[in-house]
Amino acid sequence: MDRADIDRWLGAYVEAWKSYDRDRIRDLFAEDVEYRYYPHEEAIRGRDAVTDSWFEEDRLDEPGTYDGVYETVAVDGDVAVATGASTYVDADGAPKEAYDNCFVMRFDGDGRCAEFTEYFVKRPG
Repeated sequence: MDRADIDRWLGAYVEAWKSYDRDRIRDLFAEDVEYRYYPHEEAIRGRDAVTDSWFEEDRLDEPGTYDGVYETVAVDGDVAVATGASTYVDADGAPKEAYDNCFVMRFDGDGRCAEFTEYFVKRPG
């Protein structure tokens, strides 16, 4: 995969997040994906388990209150790194909080993510 492929995947990732469409989420990931919301935690294993995790009460975001923009910064074979930002607004549209993100990913031969680890830092303010 090259940068353009990864950037397309990242766009699909944001659209899946915004839609909370189970099929769109599932299609992003390999059957045996290992997904980490935090690098120090045990991975969630398997496409269905990852999809289900997006719907856990503490992970669901209110529609229309968030966005993400991510861009590939490095690709080495099947491994890619992307950086970007996740932003949140309140119900009135006023800025609420923002996070700077780094994703470390490995892809399978079908262009699905087989390993995903997220690193994020909340912006001050």
